[in-house]
Amino acid sequence: MPIRFGSDSGTEISVQNGMCLDCHTGNTGSSWHGSAHDDNEVACADCHDSHVAHDPVLQIATQPEVCFDCHKQQRSQSLKPYAHPMADGKMACTGCHAPHGETTDSLLARQTINDTCYECHAEKRGPYLWEHAPVVEDCSNCHDPHGSNHPAMLSKRAPLLCQSCHSQAGHPSVAYTDSGLADGTASQYLLGQSCSNCHTQVHGSNHPSGSRLMR
Repeated sequence: MPIRFGSDSGTEISVQNGMCLDCHTGNTGSSWHGSAHDDNEVACADCHDSHVAHDPVLQIATQPEVCFDCHKQQRSQSLKPYAHPMADGKMACTGCHAPHGETTDSLLARQTINDTCYECHAEKRGPYLWEHAPVVEDCSNCHDPHGSNHPAMLSKRAPLLCQSCHSQAGHPSVAYTDSGLADGTASQYLLGQSCSNCHTQVHGSNHPSGSRLMR
């Protein structure tokens, strides 16, 4: 009887993977052993198809579907209105993750979330004269990297997102109507309810007068 490969096979995963690693040790590196995929007994054949001319997991356009077989939540997020262009075949999971193992959280390809994001979003890197603390700490403080219902993949819309850290007391970030304004004219800055109407440089500013990230 021929040997079947994959996690549904009767052959132990370590034996299956050992056959691949005999030749592909250089491709996986030393970080595979003890990685999240290794610990969860993912077989090489669960992701790779060695009997086709073009392995789907190695192609940018088809790789996400292979990963989504297990990562259902990420599939759902990627289909939201604001997401990375994975559905368009312009980006693959390996743009951010190292599936064969890494010493980082979530098998990130770089040492931190920010370093991973800066590979494409270099204009947000800084350093800035005036920095926004949560930006320096972690991009995912404000953004959902796998997809969001809010513009710019924000986890919440302003002012709710901003008010997660900043108090709204004494500041025009709450909802108003034109009846609450002195001249009866609606103000786009108040009615818009968006902090970024004024604080446009939320990722940081190099302007001498940019301490409030307004210029």
